[in-house]
Amino acid sequence: MDSQFTITSVRLNSNTMNDFYPITNLKGIGQKTAGLYNKLGIFSCEDLLYNFPRDYIKYENTKSICDSSVGETVSIKGRIVKQPLLKYVKKFKIVSAYIKTDDQVILATWFNMAYLAKSLKPGEMYVFRGTLTVKGNSYCLEQPQIFTIEKYEELINSLQPVYSLTKGLTNTSVTKAVKTLFNDPYYFSMNFKSVESDSEKVRNALETIHFPKDIDSLIEARRLLVFDEFYYFILKLRLLKEDNERLKNNFNIVESAYTKRLIESLPYRLTNAQLRVFNEIENDLCKDVSMSRLVQGDVGSGKTIIAVLAALQVAANGYQTALMAPTEILATQHFSSVTEMFGKFNIPFKCVLLTGSMSKTKKKEVYEQIENGEADIIIGTHALIQEKVKYKNLALVITDEQHRFGVRQREMLSNKNTSDNPHILVMSATPIPRTLAIIMYSDLDVSIIDEVPEKRLKIKNCVVGQEYRNTAYNFMINEIDNGSQVYVICPLVEESEGLEAENVISYTEKLKAVFPDRINIAYLHGKMKQNEKNSVMNAFLNNDIQILVSTTVVEVGVNVPNATVMLIENAERFGLSQLHQLRGRIGRGEKQSYCIFMSTKKNDATMKRLNILNKSNDGFFIASEDMKLRGPGDLFGIRQSGDMHFNLADIFNDVNILKEAAESVTELLNDDKDLSKPENANIKQIIEEEIRKDLYSTL
Repeated sequence: MDSQFTITSVRLNSNTMNDFYPITNLKGIGQKTAGLYNKLGIFSCEDLLYNFPRDYIKYENTKSICDSSVGETVSIKGRIVKQPLLKYVKKFKIVSAYIKTDDQVILATWFNMAYLAKSLKPGEMYVFRGTLTVKGNSYCLEQPQIFTIEKYEELINSLQPVYSLTKGLTNTSVTKAVKTLFNDPYYFSMNFKSVESDSEKVRNALETIHFPKDIDSLIEARRLLVFDEFYYFILKLRLLKEDNERLKNNFNIVESAYTKRLIESLPYRLTNAQLRVFNEIENDLCKDVSMSRLVQGDVGSGKTIIAVLAALQVAANGYQTALMAPTEILATQHFSSVTEMFGKFNIPFKCVLLTGSMSKTKKKEVYEQIENGEADIIIGTHALIQEKVKYKNLALVITDEQHRFGVRQREMLSNKNTSDNPHILVMSATPIPRTLAIIMYSDLDVSIIDEVPEKRLKIKNCVVGQEYRNTAYNFMINEIDNGSQVYVICPLVEESEGLEAENVISYTEKLKAVFPDRINIAYLHGKMKQNEKNSVMNAFLNNDIQILVSTTVVEVGVNVPNATVMLIENAERFGLSQLHQLRGRIGRGEKQSYCIFMSTKKNDATMKRLNILNKSNDGFFIASEDMKLRGPGDLFGIRQSGDMHFNLADIFNDVNILKEAAESVTELLNDDKDLSKPENANIKQIIEEEIRKDLYSTL
């Protein structure tokens, strides 16, 4: 059983949190190794403690080929038949070896592990663990792990943690460091705080999350931490809601003829859902209480035009709007579409762009236009909240893809108007059932766009096993030769010890080895520098790159109408809602688009889940069905909800815990609305610490 999730939920009291116990205090970690941990955001021992396993692997008994299924992760005991062969394919080093088991000969191959050609000895017995595939008439293992017989027997039936890594760090070294921390006096001096205020129980849960004895204890430990994470998140939002409801303004905004003119001029008709949601926003903008509203809509439902209409209404009344996007490329795309639209329909308001990569001269020019009121709509990234940006009369703050920004980031932007309280409009493309949305966005009023424009071609989907790979590759080549482009999504950035899931870096190399040279292939992942990501995405936009291999960083990205195919590797490792979000990157042009969900697991439960995507392109339906199919055993796999800053909790998988936490928060606030009672002092302190962390995370 393979799995993956990340965890960081329990709060420490502020005295402990303000202590800094550097990771170099641990035995065996010097400055050079500490530098590698720093790349993962780990600077202190506390950071290491909360760098929870992203995965667990349960090592099963070895089995024979006749008892195994194609696509299954298997452990095979076998003997190297002859000296492994090292060959070069387009400068890539590929090692291949034949393994003799009790009943078969298997071909094993490894990419960029040339040393194996010498270290694997003919006649020696090993255990090879990987995904079983078939090529022609031969069974194959691609990039399998290798164990000595003795080492593998030690691992059988144990749950072993798998951590996020960077080049130079191994899973073994991180595991050793965490074990060292658990024996360090610092760890035992930490004063943990959970909702139950039971330090020993929390300490046991922390150790269990790192090194679980069995599935049952892991589930119980996770439940404690998830409840805590939900509890403080909801409590913080409820307190913000109380503040928001008291925010008055003096903007005096009224309905505008410009918005009606734009709606009538558009080359398409707005859906009834779009008209309904804009009417709700329009009414909010005309009130003397500042709006705090979420617009939730599926991929392609037309949220952006609603944001533009809101900004236009504000501009027509003489005020400014700031629209903050999560990436420079998306901000630039919004800017281009708005300026083109305003020019085409003779709308006399000025839109400007502000991003971090702009030159100092250009930034200064934009700063002046914002401060003197020449700029009516300001579109940008985090640059919008920098100290140098002075707004003349900011009345509306729009954040696109809300989950990319902290609550306090939105507040920092809204605080740019020092004389009044701007309206807040939040956009999210992650569809979740309304009952959950009301809990998860409890500081906001919720509007839902639950229709998609009819003119869009529905994406054609297929769920396949690895035996379909060559067919998929040929289909991709054909689409590229017809002028289209392709996304390939992998769950990991780099290869992780003990994990068979595809990763963007090695997968890109493998594709380059098998695809024709005329096809340009590149990769994209979240650990790249912003200018590198911008460069890659711009090249993809311009069709200089035909295949883009990426992690889920493209889940929120630019509009590439020419991209018609998406291949998602290890599809079983993603939540259905996240798969739907990813799929939304294609199908944005006039051509027919196709999404291929490739799974390494073909059991009934996995196929049942993935086939929901075959049946529907409705994100709300998919989210609802995904929730029904989840159970307490579905702890594993890539974080499912992708929508919030949760490190362990998942709003679909943990919906019952979410509701329990919401009820507990309601009971607390009914009894002590402003947390002024002495018995709630610790909770108040934790919330203040959370807000402080939110604030610093934006600087």
